[in-house]
This record gives sequence, C-alpha cells and structure tokens, in this order.
Amino acid sequence: MAPAEILSGKVVSGQVRDRLKQQVVEMTEKFPGFRPGLAILQVGNRDDSNLYINMKLKAAAEIGISANHIKLPNTATEADVLKCIASLNADPAVHGFIVQLPLDSDKPINTEKITNAVAPEKDVDGLSSINAGKLSRGDLGDCFIPCTPKGCMELIRQTGVQVAGKRAVVIGRSKIVGAPMHDLLLWNNATVTTCHSKTSTLAEEVGKADILVVAAGKAEMVKGEWIKPGAIVIDCGINHVPDSTKASGKRVVGDVAYNSAKEKASFITPVPGGVGPMTVAMLMQSTVESAQRFLEKFQPGKWTIQYNQLTLQTPVPSDIEISKSCMPKPIEQVAKEVGLFPDEVELYGQTKAKIQLSVLKRLQNQPDGKYVVVTGITPTPLGEGKSTTTVGLVQALGAHLHQNVFACVRQPSQGPTFGIKGGAAGGGYCQVVPMEEFNLHLTGDIHAITAANNLVAAAIDARIFHELTQSDQALYSRLVPSVNGVRKFSDIQIRRLQKLGINKTDPMALTKEEINAFVRLDIDPGTITWQRVLDTNDRFLRKITIGQSVTEKGFTRTAQFDITVSSEIMAVLALADGLDDMKKRFGRMVVASSKKGQPVTADDLGVTGALAVLMKDAVKPNLMQTLEGTPVFVHAGPFANIAHGNSSVLADKIALKLVGKDGFVVTEAGFGADIGMEKFFNIKCRYSGLRPHVVVLVATVRALKMHGGGPAVTAGVPLPKEYTEENLQLVAKGCSNLNKQIQNARMFGVPVVVAVNAFKTDTKAELALVVQHAKEAGAFDAVECTHWAEGGKGALALARAVQRASQAPSNFRFLYNVELPVVDKIRIIAQQVYGARDIELLPEAQEKVALYTKQGFGNLPICMAKTHLSLSHDPEQKGAPTGFVLPIRDIRASVGAGFLYPLVGTMSTMPGLPTRPCFYDIDLDSVSGEVNGLF
Repeated sequence: MAPAEILSGKVVSGQVRDRLKQQVVEMTEKFPGFRPGLAILQVGNRDDSNLYINMKLKAAAEIGISANHIKLPNTATEADVLKCIASLNADPAVHGFIVQLPLDSDKPINTEKITNAVAPEKDVDGLSSINAGKLSRGDLGDCFIPCTPKGCMELIRQTGVQVAGKRAVVIGRSKIVGAPMHDLLLWNNATVTTCHSKTSTLAEEVGKADILVVAAGKAEMVKGEWIKPGAIVIDCGINHVPDSTKASGKRVVGDVAYNSAKEKASFITPVPGGVGPMTVAMLMQSTVESAQRFLEKFQPGKWTIQYNQLTLQTPVPSDIEISKSCMPKPIEQVAKEVGLFPDEVELYGQTKAKIQLSVLKRLQNQPDGKYVVVTGITPTPLGEGKSTTTVGLVQALGAHLHQNVFACVRQPSQGPTFGIKGGAAGGGYCQVVPMEEFNLHLTGDIHAITAANNLVAAAIDARIFHELTQSDQALYSRLVPSVNGVRKFSDIQIRRLQKLGINKTDPMALTKEEINAFVRLDIDPGTITWQRVLDTNDRFLRKITIGQSVTEKGFTRTAQFDITVSSEIMAVLALADGLDDMKKRFGRMVVASSKKGQPVTADDLGVTGALAVLMKDAVKPNLMQTLEGTPVFVHAGPFANIAHGNSSVLADKIALKLVGKDGFVVTEAGFGADIGMEKFFNIKCRYSGLRPHVVVLVATVRALKMHGGGPAVTAGVPLPKEYTEENLQLVAKGCSNLNKQIQNARMFGVPVVVAVNAFKTDTKAELALVVQHAKEAGAFDAVECTHWAEGGKGALALARAVQRASQAPSNFRFLYNVELPVVDKIRIIAQQVYGARDIELLPEAQEKVALYTKQGFGNLPICMAKTHLSLSHDPEQKGAPTGFVLPIRDIRASVGAGFLYPLVGTMSTMPGLPTRPCFYDIDLDSVSGEVNGLF
C-alpha cells in the first residue's frame, strides 16, 4: 500500500489560528472594547516552561487574544499561588486561565489542589476534576478538554474518517493525555481500549486499532509491524535519542517507529511537527470558546431572573409584616441576574451591595433602555404613593411582563423614620426589601455625607479662628511646613495659587503680598451659608451659638444644624457622573464670601481631597430588590425643595445600560410635578444628558377632593367623611390640579400616563371620573392601579400603558436656556409651571441676584424652594390657582451641585419631633434580632 499521508500539525494549527483570528475580529466588532483574555500563571523560572509560555504568548498575540503572564518566584507558597488563582478567577477580563506545570517552587505545593482551584469555566487546560468528570460523563459541550487530546481529535477529523464505530486504542493513561483521550474517543462513539505499561498483549491490541493514539513517553515503543494496515496513527510522544549526525548529539523521536509505521498507516503524525503545534492552537481555541461562552452568559441586557411569588392577604398587613414575610434573594444572585460581574459587586451582608462605577466603562458602548420618571399631582400632607407606584410599576414590568426593569429611588433620611413621616420603601405589597435596612443605615452613605459636611463646617470656623490669631508669616509657616528641611505646596495649594494668579511652585519664592493673598481667606462670618448637619430630627439645633469655650478666645457666632439630606454634599452626590466629577463639584462648593465679596470655596479651604476620600464609597449606588425580586438602585436622597429631590444620575446611568435597549428604568421625582419633575427635567436631565421617554403622574381621589375644596388633611388625624364617602363634585372640581400637572409634564414634550392610585374608600365612579378627566386633559393614557394591595399584578394596566407610551414620540425639551438672566429663569418657572402672573423679588433676593451674577454663577439652572402643598407659594391655595404674584424672599447658591435656589417663603431644613414620635413603637427583639414597629 502507499505510504501514509502526513498529518501536519503545523498546517492544521495554522488553519485553526486563522479561523480563531477571524472569530476574534468578529467578536470585537460586535462587542467594541472586548477582547478574549488568557492568563498564564507560572511559579519559578524553568527554562522549558519559559519556552512553552513564550510560544503561547506569541500565538495569543497573533490571534488577538489579550494574554497576561503572571510570574511568581520559586519561593512562593501554596497559599500565595491559591491567592493569585482566586484573583484571576474573579477577574472578568480573564476568560482562559492556565497554571504552567510543573510548579517550580522550593516550598511544598499540592499540584492537584492548585489545578482544582482554577475556576472550571476558565480552566482552558481542562485539568480540573470538574472538567475531567464532565468529560468522563460525556458532557462535551459543557467542559474544557485538555489541549493535547483536543488537538489529536482535530487531526483525526482532518482525515475525513468517521470516528463512530471504529476501534480505537490509546496507549497511556495520564490525566493530561491518555485518560481524557480515551473519554473523548468513547463519546465520539468509538470502541476504545486503553493500554499501558502493564498490558501484556500490547502488540496484539495495537494490531486491532483503526485509530491509534500513543502517549506512552517511550521512544519508538510501537513498531511499524504492529500497526493495522490503513490505521490512523497519532503520535503524542516527544523523546530524545542519541544521534551523532546532529550537532547536539541527539534527535527528537516519537513513541512510534515512524519510518516503518508510515508504510502501514493511512495517516500519521510526524514528530516533531505533528501533535505539538496543535496543543498551543487548541489552548487558543479553548480561550476563544470560553470568551464566547462568557459573552453569551453575560450578554448585556440578557437577563435570566427569578421572581418571588407574593402571598396576598386581606386585609393587607403592616408594611414591616409584609417585608418580614418575604425571603429576599441573596443580593449576589440579584447582581448576577442583571449582568453584573463579581468584581463589580461589594456585598454588605446578604441583602444589599454597592456597585462599582467601573461597570459604566464596561458597558459604555451598550444602548440605553427606556427612561421613565414617576411624579405626582400636588399632594396632601400624607403623600399620594409615588414610591409605592414606582415599585408596583417595576414589579409589574418585571415579574409579570418579563421585561428587564430597574427601579432607581432615593435613600430616605433616618430622621423622619423616628419622627412622624415614616419610611420611603413603598408600602403594602410594593416595597423595597428588607425595608428596615432601606430605612435605617443602609450602607452608611448618609453618615459619610454627615462626616464630610461637618468637616467643611469645622474647616471654616477653624480657618477664621487661626486667621484672627496669627500673623501672615505664622500662618504661612503652618500651612506650608518644613518637613525634613523641605517646604512644598500640596496639590490643592497649587490650585489656590493658580486661582490667585500666582504661577509659582517654590514656597520660598512668594512675596509678602503673595503670602498674604495665599494665607488669608478673610471670610466674612455674616456670609457663611454652610451649616453643620445631623440625620436626626432635632428642633433645638435650628439656631445655636458656637465658640463659647474659653479656648476659642471670644470668637462666637450664631449658627444652625440642618438635617443631613439638605446638605449640598448630598445634592452633589446625586448629580455627579463619576468620582472625578464629584471631586470637582466638591471643590466648587461655595461656603461663604470674603470681606471683599469674593466666593470662598471648599478648594480654598483645602478640604476637597479629604471630602472625596470620605465619599469614595458613598458614590457607588446601592443594590437592593423589591418584594417580587426585581432589582432596585437606592442612591442619594437630596431635599426636594432646597435641592432637586431626585436619586442619583450614576444609578440611572448604570441601570439604563444594564436593562438594555428594550428594558426600562423607573425613577421617582420628589413632591409634585411642579417641583420634583420640573427639577428632574431642568436640572438632573440637563447635567446627565439623559432623555426621558415617559412621565407617570400619580393621582389619588383623596388629593383631588382636597383640591376641590375638601377639609384640611392632617397627618395623624382621621380623615373627614368627605374623603371616605363618594363625592363626585369635589373630585371633578379638584381635577383642575390634575389638568395643570398634566400640562406641566407635556410642556417638556414627554408623553404622560396617569396612575390613579386607588384607596379602599374610593368608589368606582370616582376612579372612573379621574380617568376620564385625565384623558380629556391630554394624558397619553390613564389607568386605575391597585398595586398597594395586589403588588405588581395591580399595576399591570399601568405597565402596559407605559410600554405603549414609551413607543410614542418624545420630543423632550428644557423649559429655559440657562444663559438667560436669573430673574427671567425664575419668572418662566413661576408663570409656566405654577400659573403665577408674575414674581416679586424682595430686597435680599435682589442683592443675591446681583452678587451671584457678579461672581459668575448667573448661568446656573434654577432650583425653586417652595411649598409642595400648593402650586403657589401659599399652602392653603389648592387646585390650580392663577393670577398670584410669587414672592422670592432670598436666593442661595449650591455652586458645587450646580444650581441657584430661590426661597419662596420660609424653608425648614431641620424637622422637629412630634409629641408622639414613631420611636415609641420601634423595638428590637433581643432573641431573633428582628426590628419591630417600623411602620
């Protein structure tokens, strides 16, 4: 018969590499910024290992695989190696991961333990027990196969011979080649015999083989005359035998006597140039396959999510009873379900986690989902259920309509939790859970804000004190001290010098005049706008005197405490689009003016970097879940009057990427549409660059009756009968407020869906009347909702309406150009949103307009601080009042956050405790550790 056809591993591996190179190109085109990643971990510095690794690195570079060679010294311990493996297992950029064997360490290391520590889904060498077990069971599509057997199979396929039904013989039973080769042939339907050193009839067994794979490690052990005519011979051996004709005195041969075997076989692999090149090619192929599996599993917007089934009860139990009855999913499961990587998730126990901002970079090329904002009509003091509606809507969209959906909500202040208002986790069967975690410390963001805010406050008074008691030279010596004989400006001091127009970096080069300008902030105490904060309702801190200790040398001034969520740092957190942006905003925060009228900033105080350090974790959104298992970001909670009253830009941006282009992100704006929604559009969307698709406007029969002339609604007092009995006349009259708020939303060019939040005392006729009025007023749709009592099921009609509205044209536009004069911007909001005839600036407000314009802040957006209980400045004026003049008492600046806030009337920034605060009912079960009495 004719000599055997040569199976060249060089040729076939070249074809494999070309194919893989094209696959990588297609992968990166489909997923910009993505590259398959291979990590090679080496212990020690063996020459042969270095040679093999360089071959692998070169092949990876040719194909387009990002390869990383991690080299540990030969002094590395087993623990060192395992720690490195754990890090690589958790790295989402690593898709293939091999440990180069043997391990060249002078410390005892269990090789089996090391190879089994590699995550099976990254074990492209196929050496872990899990992958070996899957192969032995025939799960070929769900495991990685060792590279040499995989290469052998590829060479066998090149022959065109069908493996199924053939008799195969494997010589050798190593874990790396022989044993997996047996399994691979077996599950490709060959009849397989494994031979080894104890096989007594080796020649006889070889003579039966249609396919012979030899991996014995013994030079030319298999003789040509043993081979069955026409057999396929795959020689995995690499051996060195003496050869005086070679310069090295030796040559490389396989385990098969090649010259005689090729006369009997139909196909045969040479040594070298046969199986060897295939091993590296198969490693590359497994890495690319792993990357493809990774992309399939973590494809952005492709969620596989498990929802929780509600067990509804009538009557509806208390919020905390419902929350306790729910068994939340482990938060790491929620994170995995929505496509977050393990290294992007920082666990805070079992039910909450922080999310790394790096996810935005990873998903930067992914399209955003649909953006929905929930707002409301002008509310009663009891609130009309925006948070409950937000949660109900996402539960309906997710758990019932199986859409990717995220809720993005504000973190509540802890103060009202123990006061009178209660929490903000939603209510009934529409809650963020665990609600006690949500309403209390959560992950400590508000405490971080408290610390950061009060550091600024301390810095202000300390700076005034030191400037009053020291000369220029003494201040300079302390601000720029000599350390080991060297004086050096810090980075933030360099920025101050540049601001002053002093372009010097040598502290010894400043003139006396420059030193004076540098060390003297010269703060006018009467202009200080920065207050200390506390996250507790404490009315006796509304006005205090500080500096009464004798150590303060008579420097006292009147000051106050605000509640933490009113801090500008909270507003900055909510509007920042990253750590660097947050840091820059901190630096721009104006805390006072100098006696010459110049703004004094946090950067001038030198505190910006310290604030960023205190807030470095708070900037990461918090992940939680709803009762029905849909994901929620809880992040930031600025006041809705002196600030913009919306959750963070960062949470919204991350959520929009995670849900994918067909998913939904539902966020909530504080108070009524005239306040929270207007600020959401004109401030939050202006800074974020995001464009909303739908407005959900929450209305209740109760609030509409109030606007129609019903009696006063007071928290803690039973509702008058007008609110518990049918009264269509009051509802119809009160719809003037609903109509105006619909117009306000449509003014921005966004479709409006009205959610009529039904209470048990509402009649069908009343609810139908509200729906009718809403549609007549121009709402895209209006639907009755019963989500408080039924969970997501009760908001299905709302969810479907939102889906339809999101497909409608949205011609979003801002209400005003920020370049307009301050007074004109205020007038536009007052007239177009509130219905005012005009505005009136009181003398203090007029002075502030002039001051802020002079200081360069006149082009900031406007954040109106007015009552939420009326469209006007008078909380007693209900409905949709017109013809009034809106008085502007004062104007203040949150320059770091990026807005001016005119004060309409008096704004309390520190709530007080009522006669009977909520804390009377709150207790901790000392046995179970459960919180009781929380709402």
